[in-house]
Amino acid sequence: MDKKKKSTKKNMIQDAKLLIVESPAKIKTISKFLGPDFKIMSTFGHIKDLPPKKLGIIRDEKTKAIDLEYVPMKDKDKTIADICKQASKSGEIYLASDPDREGEIISWHIGQEIAKTFKDKSKIYRITFNEITKQAILDAINDKSTINMKMVRAQQARRILDRWVGYQVSPILWKKISKGLSAGRVQSVALLLICNREEEILNFKPEEFWSILGKFNIDKSFIDAELFKINKKEFKITNKEEADKILAAIKKENYSIEKITDSKKSRNPLAPFMTSTLQQDAYNKLGFSVDKTMFVAQKLYEGVPLADKDKPEALITYMRTDSLRLSDTALDASRNYISKNFGADYLPKAANVYSKKGAQDAHEAIRPINFNVTPEIAAKYLPKDHAKLYTLIWQRSIACQMNPAQYFQRQVLISGGNFTFKAIGSTLIFDGFLRIYPSKSDEQELIIPKDIKEKDLLNLKNIEGKQHFTKPAPRYNESSLVKEMEKQGIGRPSTYATIISTIQKRKYVDKDQKKFVPTELGKAVIKMLVEHLPDIINVTFTAKMEQDLDKIAEGEIKRDEVLNDFYEPFEKDLKTWAGKDTKREAIKTNIKCPKCKSELVVRFGKAGEFLGCSKFPTCDFTSQFKKDEQGNIELVKAQEQPKSDIKCPNCGKNLVQKIGRFGPFYACPGYPECKYIHTDSLKMPCPMCKGKIVKRASKRGVFWGCSNYPKCKFIISGDVQEEKCPKCKSPYLLKRKDKDDNVTLSCPNKDCGFTKKSE
Repeated sequence: MDKKKKSTKKNMIQDAKLLIVESPAKIKTISKFLGPDFKIMSTFGHIKDLPPKKLGIIRDEKTKAIDLEYVPMKDKDKTIADICKQASKSGEIYLASDPDREGEIISWHIGQEIAKTFKDKSKIYRITFNEITKQAILDAINDKSTINMKMVRAQQARRILDRWVGYQVSPILWKKISKGLSAGRVQSVALLLICNREEEILNFKPEEFWSILGKFNIDKSFIDAELFKINKKEFKITNKEEADKILAAIKKENYSIEKITDSKKSRNPLAPFMTSTLQQDAYNKLGFSVDKTMFVAQKLYEGVPLADKDKPEALITYMRTDSLRLSDTALDASRNYISKNFGADYLPKAANVYSKKGAQDAHEAIRPINFNVTPEIAAKYLPKDHAKLYTLIWQRSIACQMNPAQYFQRQVLISGGNFTFKAIGSTLIFDGFLRIYPSKSDEQELIIPKDIKEKDLLNLKNIEGKQHFTKPAPRYNESSLVKEMEKQGIGRPSTYATIISTIQKRKYVDKDQKKFVPTELGKAVIKMLVEHLPDIINVTFTAKMEQDLDKIAEGEIKRDEVLNDFYEPFEKDLKTWAGKDTKREAIKTNIKCPKCKSELVVRFGKAGEFLGCSKFPTCDFTSQFKKDEQGNIELVKAQEQPKSDIKCPNCGKNLVQKIGRFGPFYACPGYPECKYIHTDSLKMPCPMCKGKIVKRASKRGVFWGCSNYPKCKFIISGDVQEEKCPKCKSPYLLKRKDKDDNVTLSCPNKDCGFTKKSE
């Protein structure tokens, strides 16, 4: 190749442009919009973070300056190296991670790494887009900018606060309650909301009250009405005796229509979705968990195949937002769709505009990218759950730009003696936005006869009293907890799902009929945190901190100013708490130990909560327990441990089945004198060191590993069948089950590729 051709090829390489996104799922979607000049790569999320085994925050005691020690995350060295290698061969770099604080710091981190090998720093750009469409991508490239360091500092502030609380509070909880626990600046306040609500429910004293319902008729028409006033005044009936006296008096009177009031009422459409309202509606209407909603929404945002399986299409805008704003393009598109498909009666004269105080208005609300991709079209190609969520988003986005629903409402007052009854009926006369976004409540209408007039005489056909009791506020479910966190200003759109997931993983809460109930462990943790860190673990402080983080992002206050204001009282409270008695927390009960008659207490172990004798180790009685509706603890009779045919090699007793933190296992019944635990093993030796391969379990599930660990780190993920591969003679096959319990066997050797269905 001559020098001129070599030079041309080199220039072409140097002119290539590199665009870097967070998620690899976006690569295929974006690549169809950009020509061969662009190479698209992914960071696979964050690439750097604070070190996993130490605090990683340096705070100068004199100057109060705060610095962070970032390190590459596990398994990200190759990702960083590959991106930097490609960057060194490119002419321009476009950092295109998500348009939020987390995305900003991802771009900042990878940009720092690229800058080590990329000569012209002025050609490293930051771009953002709220939807993955050709126009949005091209507009972002033309509107290129630099890293927003105010957003970076806001993310750093959140990360530092969370690290300080998590790393410095959690070890104290390990000492005083149980190992493996965690505290979180926002997570713990969400738990506090659940615990406070449970306390309200347990302390609630129901009050009795009665309502009086009458059925009246005129000719062939009937009117159902409720007693409204006695002697023209409001009243309260608190017992059956009062109700019976009033019922007897009502029966003696004659009744007529005192007043009829007719009116028209409007019901306005709801605003388009933001993160919290999407999570709530998906939970209430589709039964989706908050976690599931965000997972499916992420896929719809990144792109899914429709008619062309090789060309994924992004279907919705960015799904982590607290904005209710719709772009002019979206407003025009939705209004055109309404006009064309529903007619002028359904279209307002001007677009409906929605806003939310404190929202980051750079983002849009969550909406479809193309309104012509209707739910019917999407359902042909999308998985069932994806289609359901897309339909919800599409319907809400169209409905928010439609006219209100109109109701004819009739109120009738019926009087007789000292008693006034009231009936209110409504009839839908124009469905408006309900045509596309109906709800269950709209299906119920109370019809009041049209052919009645004031002073008409009525017959009292039936009268009855109904007993009621006041009820406490209900326990939170995922939807109502998100709503409350948003109302109180706790957390942000990107954190709701993680918060709810964490408090469940830590076993701080259980679910009863999909509603959160704090465990004894959760109550113990929150009691201790509120007692020792009252200035931090409270709703008001957490909400103010969220506002301060927003102000850092806007450049209104400095990062270190906020952090130091937090740290100094926090450090003082922490030292006081840590210096107190380190005796482990045990919750007292009023139950006597069956063995020694001492008090039983709730303790916390690796396998969860249990009852134990307060005189331990003198008395070793333990038991599982349950709680009744009033929260009282009851002993659960221990079930006899199932015996096996396996003999203990140490003492000859038949092993029994026990339940541990990772499920059932077999152990010697002679514990603690004999501590033998049975482990399944394979016949084949370890291919690396010839040791025994034994079955193990972890949080991620079952796996097989060498008994010589940690010297030998050979593992097989999942289950296996000791059957030779007929193709390459591998000594075992991997065993996989699908959702219908069909078993597939496959060779672990990727170059072999053998697979078969198990009989």
